[in-house]
Amino acid sequence: MRVGVLCLVLGYVLSQFYRAFLAVLTPVLESDLGATSADLATASGLWFFIFALMQIPVGAALDRIGPRITAAVLFAFGGAGGAFVFGVAQTPAHINIAMVLIGIGCSPILMASYYIFAKVYPPAAFATLAGVVIGVGSIGNLASSAPMAWAVETFGWRETMFGLACVTLGVAVTLLAFVKDPPKAENVGPKGSVFDVLKIKALWLIIPMMFVNYAPAAGLRGLWIGPYGTEQFGADTALIGTMTLVMALSMIAGNFAYGPLDRLFGTRKWVVFVGNAMGAVGCLILAMLPMTSGVWTATALLGLVGLSGASFPMIMAHARPFIPTHLTGRGVTVLNLFGIGGAGVMQFVTGRLMSFLQSDPSLAPYAYSILFGFYGILLCCGLAIYAFSTDRTD
Repeated sequence: MRVGVLCLVLGYVLSQFYRAFLAVLTPVLESDLGATSADLATASGLWFFIFALMQIPVGAALDRIGPRITAAVLFAFGGAGGAFVFGVAQTPAHINIAMVLIGIGCSPILMASYYIFAKVYPPAAFATLAGVVIGVGSIGNLASSAPMAWAVETFGWRETMFGLACVTLGVAVTLLAFVKDPPKAENVGPKGSVFDVLKIKALWLIIPMMFVNYAPAAGLRGLWIGPYGTEQFGADTALIGTMTLVMALSMIAGNFAYGPLDRLFGTRKWVVFVGNAMGAVGCLILAMLPMTSGVWTATALLGLVGLSGASFPMIMAHARPFIPTHLTGRGVTVLNLFGIGGAGVMQFVTGRLMSFLQSDPSLAPYAYSILFGFYGILLCCGLAIYAFSTDRTD
């Protein structure tokens, strides 16, 4: 079981990579394919959107088929196939198709590991294990920053994508070989559905926080940090790689930091609340930050947003005790649907928002300030609802 989980973590490294690598490719895709920031916002949004939609069939597959076949098959055909399509892309539309395929491929990986944790390991360890998987998996976030910039400059972006397709296919083979399905319970009692998960009233005040918590960190790290660095500070690919590296390291640190805090403070709700409040403050300071403050001040604040926005596994751990055992697969994937879906929706929204702002000469100078302010207000809205949720620990 441990070897299988390690293989899933390796797959999640690639999943984290694929959701964030477009920021580094901004300059080369613009010059080679004529892809604008809005085009890449759409492509990134499609990854999150299809990833979120896939959580419904993935949840059913985890409960009925098990994590082994579900993860291996989707990762091989979607992940590796999508990376190959990206490598041969000739237009921004081809990038969209590739990101849809990659989103399908990555959709079962994290939830397969969470399913195993919920079925096999002690409940009190769930938050820590979930955080460790995301923390280690965030090496992919790290790899999609400066290392990706180096690979693109050294080998070319198409060659890099072909290499990634081969690596992805290799990981899919290891999933098929080493992941073991947890023992299935007796086929008695209720089976349930997604609608049964949504009937759990305690989740209604947690889901809005899940919907907004990841959106600022994912949107800024995966998409806007590249155009922001280029347009506001004249950053080249190498400097963008450094900025994304700082934010990636902050997100990794956040994933490890959140994990044990529920046992340290005896609460999950308030750990999540305080962490996301810090993220909101970071976004709002960025919104008021003058350009004269410099690129490194902005990068440090982006790092704070990344650090604070790593609360996903803690929110998942907060919600999990409310979910009956027979709904484990559907429960964790429904929560993931809202977490990833929220990030995807906000990619589309911010893409349209920035297109509108940058097309108006009177608003263009304030576009990024408005973007950061939007993210800050979004987190505040989620916090206002989440404050009334019921705390729960194991």
